[in-house]
Amino acid sequence: MKAVQFANGILRPGMPSSAADMPAGLHVRYAAPDRALAEFVTGYAIYAAEDRAPMVNWYLPSPAMISIVLDAGPITVSLGNHRFGPLDPVSLYGPTSRAFRTVTHGGIAIGIGLSALGWARMTQRHAGDFHNRIVPLSSVVGAEFAERLREGLDVLDDETSIKPLLDDMLVPLFAKPSPREPLIRAFTALTVTDGVIEMKDVAERLDVPTHELRRVATRYFGMPPKMLLRRARFLRSFIRLIGDHGLNDYSAIDSSYFDASHFLRDAGTFLGTTPRRFLAAETIFLRASLRARLMALGAPTASLHDGAPRARFSQPHHDDGTRGQPEL
Repeated sequence: MKAVQFANGILRPGMPSSAADMPAGLHVRYAAPDRALAEFVTGYAIYAAEDRAPMVNWYLPSPAMISIVLDAGPITVSLGNHRFGPLDPVSLYGPTSRAFRTVTHGGIAIGIGLSALGWARMTQRHAGDFHNRIVPLSSVVGAEFAERLREGLDVLDDETSIKPLLDDMLVPLFAKPSPREPLIRAFTALTVTDGVIEMKDVAERLDVPTHELRRVATRYFGMPPKMLLRRARFLRSFIRLIGDHGLNDYSAIDSSYFDASHFLRDAGTFLGTTPRRFLAAETIFLRASLRARLMALGAPTASLHDGAPRARFSQPHHDDGTRGQPEL
């Protein structure tokens, strides 16, 4: 598949092409996985750039992700003080607690977001070993699957075929249940709950010892529970500020923040700078991604995805002015 085969819009039928609001030659798509995968895959993201000139973009911290690049030039990623690249065409981004910077040279990038449940079913490896790291996917799931995934996507000539192919190929990857799934599922729900930040409170709600919560968080989510809860709290607040509110209106930040300076300290941890300076950098794909993902999947970023299957709206409005009904 070539980047020039893309057209403006996103994968969901009826979604307005203005949702991503991208300049000519740049494209963003989002699609929900099949319901059988909804707890394991947080969504499919497809980015395309027709121009081969170097392009810089910044992205927010996120859970683990599989990335496949097609018809693409070399990609390098800077994450904190570490530089990765040129990346393997089929890579695994481990869970991140820092914003990261990419340099790309055109082509298509397909991202498969992985929930903690997805990680638990995909591999016996500890997610914490991949915290803020990027490695070839073959080093985790084997070369045969990684190559089949790349080859299957490469021969497609229609963007609407991407989601069905991924749905079919990924089912076997998540076939083996983990005995820790009830706890992983319950902790996932708490990480996206406003005001929940203290590990002791979470352990009590889940009725597990704090040392057990720490083991589960590090093994399947990729970092200690305190860091996960802080990351989710910061991202909830940051996205509210750049959405309906403004960077000068801190009334919508999470209730567990003491004040604006408390929030800004977290910005230094997770963005490496202030929100205003971060947004002034190269974030064209990030901004479009937040809008498109929210419309397509119901959450603006994978870090705030709770794993629940989403209702899909076929059309925002009917001709008579009434709203469309959800397709369940």
